[in-house]
Amino acid sequence: MEASTDNIAEMAKPMPKDMSHHYSDVTKARAPSKMKEFYKYFLIPGIGQLAGGLPNPNHFPFDTIEAQTATPNRWTPSPNRPSTDDLSSQMAGTVISKEATASHVVVPHDAPTSDLIKKIDLTTALQYGQADGYLPLRSFIRQFARDCLHPNVPYRGGPEVIFTVGSTDGMSKSLEVFTNIWVEGKSDIRDRPGMLTEVFMYSSVLTQAEPRGVQVVAVEMDEEGMAPYGPGSLEDVLANWDYSKGKRPHFMYTVTMGHNPTSGVLSLERRKEIYSVCSKYDVIIVEDDPYWYLQFPSAEIEEAKARNLPIPEPKVANTLEKKSGYPFLDSLAPSFLNIDVDGRVVRLDTFSKTVAPGCRIGWVTSTPAICERILRVSESGTQQPSGFAQVLIAETIMGPQPDASAAFAARPAKDRVTFNGWKMDGWVRWLAGLRGQYERRMNRMCSILEENSYQLKQSTPMRESDADWGVITKTKLYDFQWPRGGMFLWVHMRFETHPLWKAPGSRGNIINGTALSTALMVFLTRKPHLVLVSPGMMFSATPQVRNERGWAYFRLCFAAESEENIDACSLRFAQGVQKFWRLKDVKELESILDEVNSLQTEEVAGLANLGTWMGC
Repeated sequence: MEASTDNIAEMAKPMPKDMSHHYSDVTKARAPSKMKEFYKYFLIPGIGQLAGGLPNPNHFPFDTIEAQTATPNRWTPSPNRPSTDDLSSQMAGTVISKEATASHVVVPHDAPTSDLIKKIDLTTALQYGQADGYLPLRSFIRQFARDCLHPNVPYRGGPEVIFTVGSTDGMSKSLEVFTNIWVEGKSDIRDRPGMLTEVFMYSSVLTQAEPRGVQVVAVEMDEEGMAPYGPGSLEDVLANWDYSKGKRPHFMYTVTMGHNPTSGVLSLERRKEIYSVCSKYDVIIVEDDPYWYLQFPSAEIEEAKARNLPIPEPKVANTLEKKSGYPFLDSLAPSFLNIDVDGRVVRLDTFSKTVAPGCRIGWVTSTPAICERILRVSESGTQQPSGFAQVLIAETIMGPQPDASAAFAARPAKDRVTFNGWKMDGWVRWLAGLRGQYERRMNRMCSILEENSYQLKQSTPMRESDADWGVITKTKLYDFQWPRGGMFLWVHMRFETHPLWKAPGSRGNIINGTALSTALMVFLTRKPHLVLVSPGMMFSATPQVRNERGWAYFRLCFAAESEENIDACSLRFAQGVQKFWRLKDVKELESILDEVNSLQTEEVAGLANLGTWMGC
């Protein structure tokens, strides 16, 4: 009866709309790979393989792949709904689980099962395969995406999943599918595609879009994320589009959970407003969410406590009907996919932040039709991600095969740690533990910066009668919102309070925000400070944003440094800013800027492209 009811409910859902009118000309022309279509015959049991150009797996130079890996409970999670009473003790320090935190993984050469979804071995993983990903791991991720992450997808049939070589690859393929190349001086301006994005954004996407001639269109944002309504908002930009600049944009790129670089998290209510505008103007939403599991419920509370503000009432991030059954996942703000009635959302996920960037595995979740078009791009390009990485992750999450277990059992006891595979419960537990680790780091960095955000000066009394009195001046150096998610602190530098703000330079120039921002960045790299920060200018969506306000921000990452150094680096940053604000000699500031100008051309170019190693 229950299955019948579920089936009726599924049939009542609308079919996703046809988005093929947004496909690029090349995408429309792509046909399935003839060789890949042929692969389905390879799977017939007992078939004699005389057709394909596949190397013999018995000649692969690997008998097994083995690794010592973490268990899901290595890190202790932070609370999903923190209370103010015991939050400090819950969030204090690095917390390592008292249970066993390591295990051993063995991937065999051949697994005896004929079930390809469960067949995790080197024979299949290291062979040529389908471009949508290694079947066992893709099946697991598909179930995770449909049942756990996005149980409320409102269109019939639900979403499909296809693997990518990381989120950067997923974005590249999304641009390939939805935008035509436009060349200035050759192409008609009326055909120029546009990409909507927040005024501050992950800058590597610019290096993907701009060479294609895609016009980057900046949309205003607040601490939560993209603004749907108001001056400079999504509605404002689209309703008042100037067609002399090109086609009205039908493509949006956004990071909605732990925004890079501003760290905001879009609420469900805001998502519905943005989605409504996108539906009205027929815009494809590319939702890049490498930080979706890093949402920090303690940030709002700790921020209020640090600033002696009223403690806010706890908010429920996910009010949608269907739940995953995992309290951690159900406590997070949901993806655009969960309200995607039209089928216009393309979500990018990655293992880069949950496992390691070097594994180069990500996935796209979208409608079957859009995933099929991305598959066509992969077939003629990257193919699937590395088989080594896919099979090792599959074995870690899904568990060992019987022959691998038997072989491992024969090892000496000192070489063995019991391993049963993480399974879905373990995977979610691992994510919750990671959130706890990063949330504790975030709170520690914020607390240190909070304590040093003002510079205090005591003035000397002018009259002898006032000798018993002193005047304390309090200068604001920077402000910030405690990150609601992600890996970054977005610090607003109050350069207008610096003694040299708008001071005349020695060369007829004026010391402006760009000069102060550049000088401070270099100043912080010197002893004794020795910290490197990311200037906000490199995250500006357009030159206008960069010139008008990009210089006023720095992005600080609390994820990359070691546990021993995170507090020390935070303090050195704060102390460096304090010392920089004591600079009163224009020539001293100009000497710092001269150091930048004296860099070789290639070094300057390298400085401008720091985003390649700063993560997405």
